[in-house]
Amino acid sequence: MEKLVACVIGSGIGGLASALRLAARGYSVTVLEKSGEPGGKVAQYNEAGYRFDMGPSLFTLPYLVDELFGLFGRRRADYLKVITLPMTGNYFFSDGLNLKAWSNKEQFLNEVEKTGVNRGKMERYLAKQSFLYEHAADVFLFKSIHKLSTYTSAAGRKGMKALHRMDAFTSMHQRNVKSFGDSRLVQLFDRYATYNGSDPYRAPATLNMIAHLEHNTGAYFPEDGLFGIITAIKRLADEVGVRFYFNTEVTGLVTKGCRVTGVKTRDSVYPADLVVNNTDITLFYRDIMPNARMYRKLMKRERSSSALIFYWGVRTTSALDVHNILFSADYKAEFEGLFKTKELADDLTVYIFISKKAVAADAPDGCENWFVMVNAPENVGQDWEEEVLKARRIVLQKIKSALDFSIEPLIESERVITPQDIECRTGSVNGALYGHSSNSRLSAFKRHPNFSRQYKNLFFTGGSVHPGGGIPLCLASARIVDGLIGAGK
Repeated sequence: MEKLVACVIGSGIGGLASALRLAARGYSVTVLEKSGEPGGKVAQYNEAGYRFDMGPSLFTLPYLVDELFGLFGRRRADYLKVITLPMTGNYFFSDGLNLKAWSNKEQFLNEVEKTGVNRGKMERYLAKQSFLYEHAADVFLFKSIHKLSTYTSAAGRKGMKALHRMDAFTSMHQRNVKSFGDSRLVQLFDRYATYNGSDPYRAPATLNMIAHLEHNTGAYFPEDGLFGIITAIKRLADEVGVRFYFNTEVTGLVTKGCRVTGVKTRDSVYPADLVVNNTDITLFYRDIMPNARMYRKLMKRERSSSALIFYWGVRTTSALDVHNILFSADYKAEFEGLFKTKELADDLTVYIFISKKAVAADAPDGCENWFVMVNAPENVGQDWEEEVLKARRIVLQKIKSALDFSIEPLIESERVITPQDIECRTGSVNGALYGHSSNSRLSAFKRHPNFSRQYKNLFFTGGSVHPGGGIPLCLASARIVDGLIGAGK
């Protein structure tokens, strides 16, 4: 019997995961990718002996990757080795406090006491986030929230019973102030709003559960860097017969009635019994399946923040860790810049990611690869040359004051990525890293569903649809689509 044919548009991590799940269901799978390589935002580049992960730098919930290999009776460890990081974050505050977020809970609680906050408060806070995740994840992260069957399932009933404890009617910041009182711990946990490009002063406190993933389940790192995840998944996909066509831009769909029957490129039409789109949902309705009403609707919604990133090869061996955060003195002003004025604040929180600390081959001996990022607003036509100069000046001064040394004379290679560059390279509207923001209690429900209401065999994965952006949630979107296909939608 001839296999059914599935086409996946885009080879970001959500598209790759969908391709594998479809292959495991017996489909003949074709992946069409506009660029020359897989990965989407999960990318890398090499220069002068330095290797940089260009996009995501955090890795949690590795079992979501393990699942993909398990579908074919394979072991992820045979393709991709992962280590557990002893420290999830190395935090530097504007008052001079350095707080290390150890993966070991007792060690972390000892650090918390540096702030004068009783460890019991932190234990209760982390227990609350564990509770939120346990009751919400199976409903709001790993299933379609746009299907009634989700809420009538056992997991749905469990989640709905705990709805009154989900903290949806207060902001992340308000809950963190009530939980700690100490402004430094508030800032530390407010920062988790940036993991989906949102504003802790407006995003619902339900999102505080993001902290659970690092502080209760742990942070991990692939031995080949974040791009190693893409390499491993692509290798498996090749082995199980998934076909890839790179430098192949999709220009439209062929439809008949309530079904998609093919995917059009500039040169060909690929017949399809099922289609999964892994491109930005807003651009999908502009370029692939034109729908002016949907496009306008999506363009009106508030988008997430973006990023401005410096990739520095530096001639030094620092005392920093893999993940380092140098906080600003005025966090609220930063988020007002991100979402209201659309400009960089005068004081910025600086994130420094050094994969050399985990992967020795990522920089020459005696050197380190510094991925230095500040949150930035979406691209709405700012003068990014000026913004880069401003950010570089602030970042260099922040490093000098927080770490007590000057990094500038030690920089021997440099590359800069702006929101405009992110928009051009990844096809994300205005360079928004996570699609739309999560700055209201209904944001999750407003995200585009993982299925088409118009075409029965059209599905959606990736960071611009439910449940959101970042490696774990993109993998979750592929899992949701798989469940919808298995259930006959």
